Amino acid sequence: MDRLSWKMKVVLLLTGTSMALALFHVLLFGETHTLFFYLALDVVFVPVQVLLVTVLIERLLSEREKQTLLRKLNMVIGAFFGEMGNRLLRMMGATCADFSSLAEPLAVAQDWRRTQYEAASEFIKGYQCEFDPDNVQLQDLKEFLLKKRDFSLGLLQNSNLLEHDAFTDLLWAVCHLTEELEARKTLQNLPRSDLNHLAADIQRAFGLLVREWLSYMLHLRKHYPYMYSLAVRTNPFNPTANPVVVE
Repeated sequence: MDRLSWKMKVVLLLTGTSMALALFHVLLFGETHTLFFYLALDVVFVPVQVLLVTVLIERLLSEREKQTLLRKLNMVIGAFFGEMGNRLLRMMGATCADFSSLAEPLAVAQDWRRTQYEAASEFIKGYQCEFDPDNVQLQDLKEFLLKKRDFSLGLLQNSNLLEHDAFTDLLWAVCHLTEELEARKTLQNLPRSDLNHLAADIQRAFGLLVREWLSYMLHLRKHYPYMYSLAVRTNPFNPTANPVVVE
């Protein structure tokens, strides 16, 4: 009610000011023809003014608000990678027999351009991890995901994430993998059919995770170069990554 009352006061003030100025014009010049002529002319263009204000300008403001929201969401995504995302990339990557083959196409560097990020994203879309059941530490992955479950579920409670479908899909994939691993009392001596099922869940989450990581790296390069520098030096796909700055 307070906001409505404030708006009504502004409407009445502006309307009253306009009427007072119109009356002053009539008293000063003694004629109303010109006044009503320009008033009618203004009314003719009211639909165009409404179009400009309510459609074009409002849309521009909406796009700007959306971009601001996405930048804030990237802060949440940054917290995710700092808390568990980077570790998950390494742990899930360890399940791939050909993980080392990702070092070159995902060797993000300080001088990478958008085209290189797009090429890397296209590469990972067609990449299929070759699951290696003999080199999988499912128990370690299970314990880590259960330890971080509250954190990942807390992120899903953020209603603003509805504006970021890709990251939401990633969180759902990670939560589903957590539930799959938790549902098994033991991860030892699983039949090959069950290992293949878990492999599909890991591959789904891993693909989404890498694509989101690339998108986040591009965001850092554009907006936060100092954070981007550290992210490059700790690239989980670079076997020689070292956070220590060496000239």
